[in-house]
Amino acid sequence: MALLVAIIVAFVFLPWPWNLLAILGGAAIEVGELTWGLRLARRWRPRAGAEAMIGEAAEVVAACRPLGQVRVRGELWQARCEEGAGVGETVRIDAIDGLTLVVSPAPRPQ
Repeated sequence: MALLVAIIVAFVFLPWPWNLLAILGGAAIEVGELTWGLRLARRWRPRAGAEAMIGEAAEVVAACRPLGQVRVRGELWQARCEEGAGVGETVRIDAIDGLTLVVSPAPRPQ
């Protein structure tokens, strides 16, 4: 975008030696912006998919004794909790077995 603006300004408003400098400056800004954007993209890897849910907290909406349902990020999932969990309790997602979450009761804060 900076290069496009520099080209328009250079050809419409600036005389000969300055229009070349404006275009080179716009190109330099564009290269810097591209480098900065690529570094950000490498650093911030999106977490997506079912594996990203492991370790998150979920709220039980249908008692898990051992099978029930939990709500995670606004979505309902089938869940299996061997220890059992009642409605309204918070559980932690330990694993995923097909489309069923394997959960365990979350430790209670003291």
